[in-house]
Amino acid sequence: MKSVEERLSRLENRLAQLEYQLHLMSQGRSGEIPAPAASPPAAESTETASPSPVRPFNDPAFVSARKHGADALPITQILGWTGATALVLAVAYLIRLALDAGWLTPERQLGLAVISGFSLIGTGLWLRSSDRQYASLLPAGGLVVLFLSIYGAHLYYHLIGMHLAAGAVILTCFFALWLGRLFESELYGLFAVLGSYSAPFLLHTLAGSVTDLVIYFSAWSVLFCVYSIWIGNRRPYLLAAYLALLGFHFLWKLMAPDEWVAAFAFQAIQFLIFIGGAIGFSIRNARPMTRDEAFAHLPLLLIFYALQYSLLHRHLPALAPWIALGSAGVLLLGYLIADKAMKQPLESGRFLVGAYAALALFHAGYMELVPDAYAPWVALMLLPAVGIYLMAGRSFDSVSWPIRVLIVVIFAINYLRVISESGAHSAPAQDLLALCYAAELYIAYYLARRIPDMQDFAAPALYVGHVALMSAAVQILDGRLAVSLAWGIIALACLALAFKYSDKILGKSSLLIFAASAAKVLLFDLSSATPLVRIGSLLILGVTLYAGGWMYRKIDQIDSGRPERPV
Repeated sequence: MKSVEERLSRLENRLAQLEYQLHLMSQGRSGEIPAPAASPPAAESTETASPSPVRPFNDPAFVSARKHGADALPITQILGWTGATALVLAVAYLIRLALDAGWLTPERQLGLAVISGFSLIGTGLWLRSSDRQYASLLPAGGLVVLFLSIYGAHLYYHLIGMHLAAGAVILTCFFALWLGRLFESELYGLFAVLGSYSAPFLLHTLAGSVTDLVIYFSAWSVLFCVYSIWIGNRRPYLLAAYLALLGFHFLWKLMAPDEWVAAFAFQAIQFLIFIGGAIGFSIRNARPMTRDEAFAHLPLLLIFYALQYSLLHRHLPALAPWIALGSAGVLLLGYLIADKAMKQPLESGRFLVGAYAALALFHAGYMELVPDAYAPWVALMLLPAVGIYLMAGRSFDSVSWPIRVLIVVIFAINYLRVISESGAHSAPAQDLLALCYAAELYIAYYLARRIPDMQDFAAPALYVGHVALMSAAVQILDGRLAVSLAWGIIALACLALAFKYSDKILGKSSLLIFAASAAKVLLFDLSSATPLVRIGSLLILGVTLYAGGWMYRKIDQIDSGRPERPV
């Protein structure tokens, strides 16, 4: 027992040494990690040996520093942000005071704002060697002042023209990216994204034509994708993608909604740019997309799909579904390229591609392209497609769960239409649909019992198949007695097959059919029926239930293989 405690104590001491070294490095100092406590000689008993204390772990000053560092970090960030914000506000109020008092002309006011912005940036650069993370807050405030100065000079005072203002915004964005790389902070990249994509809204004349807007937004999109790959952070290109799609859509609808070709071209270009950025990021940084990152990308894909399909449905309704399916194919191709290049599982990427493909297949493929009359037959082909996929040596786990949900939803919708006889009247060979669904579900049960990955789906497929077969009997046969007799035969056949193949699940599933038969006779067949029909219904029910009960007595002995003789 003490040997285990000794090892745990040594492990804790080593972790403390590493933490001590990181603490020294965070303060700009360096120090050697103290040597670990010497282990007791092999000849000594482990019961009497005890680990030697390690000085950094037990040093009160180090313990205090650890606690102070853990508690002080968020406090210092709050204080730093508050201080930087206060400095920005101080600059703004100083300029306002000088303007109200008549001390400054507009030119001097803007000049003072620009000088203040560069002063904050210069002070942050000067303090960078002491504490880079904390010093980065001042240049962040300086960038805000510079952006506001440019927009104010152009929009409010009209001191500079559109071209000069746009050039100043672009230079400031590049300056922000350089500061972000210098301080190793993503904050500056996000400032650059916001500044670049907000410029067309604030500099109205910059958005002179839709084509110019396409070029402007696309250039920034490429830049921020490259920048994200360079710094190893996905947030800049993600934010850029959201702002590009939504910002362009708003400006396009405001400026020239009739130029839909340019809008479609922009959406397609953005789709390719950001797919390339996501793939390039994963390959260049050897870091697959995480689950959280996949969920951050998913709304972006949904926005793209909604914007593009609404545009195409209005102007190219015949091609809209095919183009939507083509975009899913492009996304799948990008995933396959990344999967081949990285040679490691890309679970989150597979989920993302599966979710988009499921949306495109359900909406554009199933709802738009499949005629309503043929939808039940198309749904009937889904389970064989899954079976062929599994027989090809693929695992069911390799199918993304959004695709699984898609298969279940489409199959369930048409299954309910078929067994309820609602909405499937126009389908070819409508009388055979329920029978075909039942046969397919029974085959699915048979195969699922023999495939390890599919065994959980065996019992549901069996019970749903029973319901489909009973519905087929109702649709094909005429008369209450015929249906009741058919249901009884189905239940007894299930028991007979269960005995023959020692299938306990199949045997117990017959209870569903027996219960449905009894409910049908008692609730429907006996009401408003002639005496002969009532007698026949009760006779059929009694015989099938008694025979089923006699056979069901041996179901529990199927596993043991020793069925008891009936008494």
